[in-house]
Amino acid sequence: MIASGLLMVLVGSGFVVLLVSVQGLRASQDQAQRTSAVLNSAHQVERLVADLATGQRDFVITGQEKFLQPWEQAAAQLPEQTDALQGLVAGSPDEVARAQAAGRSITSYLQDYSLPQIELAQRDPDSARTAAAISEGTRRVTAIRSVLDTLITFEEQLSATEQRHSDAIADRAVVAATAGLAGSVVLVLGFTVYLSRAIVRPVRVTAEMATRLAAGELTVRVPESGVGEIRTLERTFNTMASSLGTASADLAASRARIVRSADETRRRIERDLHDGIQQRLVSIALDVRALQADGATVELEGVANDLAEALDELREIARGIHPAILTQGGIAPAVRMLARRSKLPVVVDVDVPGRLPAPIEAAAYYVVSEALTNAAKHADASVALVDVRLEPDRLRLSVRDDGHGGADPSNGSGLVGLADRIAALDGTLVVESPSGKGTTLTATLPL
Repeated sequence: MIASGLLMVLVGSGFVVLLVSVQGLRASQDQAQRTSAVLNSAHQVERLVADLATGQRDFVITGQEKFLQPWEQAAAQLPEQTDALQGLVAGSPDEVARAQAAGRSITSYLQDYSLPQIELAQRDPDSARTAAAISEGTRRVTAIRSVLDTLITFEEQLSATEQRHSDAIADRAVVAATAGLAGSVVLVLGFTVYLSRAIVRPVRVTAEMATRLAAGELTVRVPESGVGEIRTLERTFNTMASSLGTASADLAASRARIVRSADETRRRIERDLHDGIQQRLVSIALDVRALQADGATVELEGVANDLAEALDELREIARGIHPAILTQGGIAPAVRMLARRSKLPVVVDVDVPGRLPAPIEAAAYYVVSEALTNAAKHADASVALVDVRLEPDRLRLSVRDDGHGGADPSNGSGLVGLADRIAALDGTLVVESPSGKGTTLTATLPL
């Protein structure tokens, strides 16, 4: 608002100065036109007086009537020209007095001297040619010219003064226009810089941070350096980002707790099966074998076989819930065990030198298990490739088969469950399965 007000005052002042200058120049132009008209009229009167004197002199000298023609024309025009001159200088008392004095002198010269001299020359040419008569005419013409020259000199001085005044007005107008233009440019540039720093740049930074926030980078913040509503926008954005970060952290922690709880539940069930029902079944099987050795009936053979099959099924269930080899040996031997148990050939490349956190190992194990199961059941694959390797800050694994492809994660609960488990650990699961080109399942788990 301050910058806009200053710009308005600056531009308004510039226009006021320009308007005043234009008005002054217009007045100076009017004055110059009047002065030019006065000078032209004065010179015309002076020329007519000269025509009077010349016509009279030539007639007196020669006595020929043809030389009276310029005199008669000048005598006819002089009253009108003197009246016009007095009208042009009506605004200046001094110039009016001079013009009136010149008019009286001309009238006196015409009536009191020139006309009598012509009449005398017509009657007695020799008397009109006397030195006294000639000197009287010269004196009167000189007096008239002196008055007219004074008037002309005054008008020329007035014209020069008015010209200097016009030049000064023009100079002031140029200075005002230049200063106004320079000031406007500086003010607009300053205003632009201010808008860029106070509004455009903070809004642009906030928009960029909002894009990054929308992309999942919840730690972004904007500096609260703006003014007014911009600062409110920045503060609100930071508050929103903090709330989203807190909610995301709470959600991740909750999902991690759910995964840990599920894994612990599996281990507990596996342990209960192993320590409880499995041991009881083993004990019963041993009792049956003992009775059979003592010569019991042949039916005990069938019971012993059924118990052995139930025990094998129970062990399979226990391994499926949570394999003991994963708990004891880690991800490398567990993946190799899955490859050996798979119904199709599997090439394994595992580069994990040590143990990993239990949730990471469990997630990797189930990804490989689900991928191999799908390849054997649904993909009609002839071979599968398993690659598991440890990177500086994450575990990356991939399972690729040469089946018919076309797998859609949205149509299978197994892949959806794996994606949820991986996402709970802030990892990613990517399934690439173009039709006819096999399926590649890639999982990345941050450590």
